[in-house]
Amino acid sequence: MHRPRAIAAGLLAGTLAGVVLTVVMLLLAWLFGVATPLAIFGDRLSVFIPADTFLSLMGRVGGYNHMKQLGVGSVIFGQVLVGALGGMVYGLVTRHRRYIGFGVTGTIFLLLPLAAVLVFLWPVLGTHYFGLPIRRATAVTLLGLAAAFAAFERTLILTFRFLTRPKMQINNQEFSPSIGRRAMLFGGLGILLAGGAAGLLRKLYGLATFSYDGIQYKGRTVQPITPNDQFYCVTKNVVDPHVNPSFWRLEITGLVKTRQTYRLDRLKALPAVMQETTLMCISNGLDAGLMSNAVWKGVPMGALLNAATPLPGAAKVRLHGVDNYTDTFPLEKAMDPTTLVVYEMNGEPLPHRHGYPARAIVPGYFGEKHVKWITRIEVADANAKGFYETQGWGPDFIVPTRSRFDQPDHESTFNIAMARNGIRVDGVAFGGDRGISRVEVSFDDGENWQEAKLDYPGTKLTWALWSYDWRPEAPDDYTLVVHAVDGEGEVQEWDEDRPFKSGTTGFHKIVVHVSG
Repeated sequence: MHRPRAIAAGLLAGTLAGVVLTVVMLLLAWLFGVATPLAIFGDRLSVFIPADTFLSLMGRVGGYNHMKQLGVGSVIFGQVLVGALGGMVYGLVTRHRRYIGFGVTGTIFLLLPLAAVLVFLWPVLGTHYFGLPIRRATAVTLLGLAAAFAAFERTLILTFRFLTRPKMQINNQEFSPSIGRRAMLFGGLGILLAGGAAGLLRKLYGLATFSYDGIQYKGRTVQPITPNDQFYCVTKNVVDPHVNPSFWRLEITGLVKTRQTYRLDRLKALPAVMQETTLMCISNGLDAGLMSNAVWKGVPMGALLNAATPLPGAAKVRLHGVDNYTDTFPLEKAMDPTTLVVYEMNGEPLPHRHGYPARAIVPGYFGEKHVKWITRIEVADANAKGFYETQGWGPDFIVPTRSRFDQPDHESTFNIAMARNGIRVDGVAFGGDRGISRVEVSFDDGENWQEAKLDYPGTKLTWALWSYDWRPEAPDDYTLVVHAVDGEGEVQEWDEDRPFKSGTTGFHKIVVHVSG
């Protein structure tokens, strides 16, 4: 076989095989909830990127959603490209050999990629979007990937053989089509497959997190209890889990005397508590709305851990979600009666985007600790780390006291006649698990302070909603500042030594113009 013919046939066969590989992976995710490199490669790679570098990259590509889309698109392009290159190499190797057995091709195109997946993606292979427990999910993921790689291998080999099959002559008539016509035939097949892949991608895009990841709750409509559909949302996933409760299990493992496993009905049969708790994202800006409040129902995590009996040396718990997300906090905090595994939110089952069928609630800690879709509580030693801790976030995950303005808007303008009748100034304040005892507002950039009214004082575990009836006496440009005092009497402060990876501190300021 001539070299150009071998390269051309291998290129076409490899490209088609790469498209088939992608289609099979999309089908596995769509029909069976199997995690594939299209989604989990980014999860695995991100832990090697320092947090500041990660944020810089995110800013350059236009935000987290764009970064996710770029990641999935890059993996798809990479799979097709590697498939094409692999096909070319296969063509060059086989140009002098008419047949290479499955023992060789299966090893190269199936077993070696599977081994590479095991080595590089092992920490995230326990992902399953329908909620299988981690061990079963790992087995299902590997079986799914083996099927995808097998489809790649068979498509590559059979397509290459068809494209390079010798011509047969019967009565001086060509019996088999030339490679050009064969290439056209398989090129058309590749276009059809690519169209199918695009259709699947559109379906999965419709289920993706792009429409709600980053939802904020702020402004004039803020209520004491946040409606479920308006509750702030942050997720690392391209597609969030949609857990089947019949698959789901909650396991208590690690440094325990007796491992425990809970189905959803067993979990709900345990004595439950109702608890109002506010959550706030670690990346919430001073004026941002990545913070919301809800009434949760669930079981104290300490009751689950006591049933398993932690062993000596246990210092932390590491929570695992079905989406391979992990996070940790001290065992002492896990045993606190206010730390819960919840299954209801504002009187309804947890919405899927907020962790159905169960999630953790860890008062006083940033939102990343409140692991969604929880499937395992691992009792661990002091060295255990979670997803974002590995990336470099922290080391302090305790929520500092925060406050913000929800109205008026920054750079808003009021006529003095209207202003003298009163301008409503309001917002929220949050002190983690310490509550809020007082909120003060300054209208002269912090020179003098006025006590605001606590319209909703909340509890130790929630935010407070405050307001002030401001009546400026003269036209001017006013710089408004707000600060809060937590339930322990500590005044909100700006900690200039606190790294941004432990959450922002400071004071929210707005400018209001009062005209004559």
